[in-house]
Amino acid sequence: MKDFTTQNRIGTKIVRGIAVASIWLLLWQVAAQAVGQELLLVSPLTMLRQLAQLVRQPVFWQAVFSSCGRIMAGVLLALAVGTVLAALMSRFAFLYAFFRPALQVIKATPIASFIILALVWIKSGALGTFAAFLMVLPMVWANLYEGIAAVDQSLLEMAKAYRFSFGKKLRYLYLPSLLPYFAAACGTGIGVGWKAGIAAEVLGLPQNSIGKALYHSKIYLEMPDLFCWTAVVILLSLLFEKLAAFLLRAVTKRLAAVKGAGK
Repeated sequence: MKDFTTQNRIGTKIVRGIAVASIWLLLWQVAAQAVGQELLLVSPLTMLRQLAQLVRQPVFWQAVFSSCGRIMAGVLLALAVGTVLAALMSRFAFLYAFFRPALQVIKATPIASFIILALVWIKSGALGTFAAFLMVLPMVWANLYEGIAAVDQSLLEMAKAYRFSFGKKLRYLYLPSLLPYFAAACGTGIGVGWKAGIAAEVLGLPQNSIGKALYHSKIYLEMPDLFCWTAVVILLSLLFEKLAAFLLRAVTKRLAAVKGAGK
C-alpha cells in the first residue's frame, strides 16, 4: 500500500511538471508569434528544429563534453577544497581569522573582474574551471562551516567519553549532520558554477566550448543557435544538480542502513 501511494505521488508530480512545462512553452510560442521577429524572440518550435540539427554535428558534442569537463572540474575542486577549509577553520581559530576575509572578498567580487584578471595569468582553456571553482568555493565553505557548528555538542562529548575513533565520529555524528548542508552547497553551487564557467568561456573563447558557440551566435545574430545553446546550458546544469541529489540520497540511505545495523 505504501509503495502504491509513493508511486502515485511520483506520477502526480511528473504529470504536474509536464503540464506546467507545456503551459510555459505555449506562452512562449504565443509570445513569439505576437512579436513576429525571430531576431528578437525565437519560437520554441524553431529552437527545437535547430537543436535537432545541432545534435547531429560532432562539433556540438565536442563543445558539450569539453565545457562539462572544465566546469565540473572546477565545481568538484571547490567542493573538495571548501570541505577541507571548513574542517580546518572549524578546528583552528587562526585559520578562520586568516581565510574568512579572503573568502568574503571572493564572494562579493563580480566574476567578470576575476575573469578579466585571470586572462592575463592563465590560458583560456582553464578559465571555465577557474571561474567555477572561485564562485563555488565560498558557498561550500560557508555551508559546511555552518554544518560543523550545528553538530550536537552533547553527542560529541558522549563520543569523547566513549572514546569513539575519528572514523566513528565522522560516520555517526558529522556526516549525518553535514549531508543536508553539503546537499544545499551542491544544489546552489552547481548552478552558480555553470553560470560562472560559461561566462568565463564567453570572455576567454576557448576551443570547443559552449561559451565560444554562444559568442559566435551573438556576433552573427544566429538567434536560434543562441537559444539552443542557452537551453543546453540550462539542461546540463539541471542534469548535474539532479545527479548530485541522487548520489547524496543514496549516500544518506547507506549511512542510515549502516547506523541501523550498528544498533
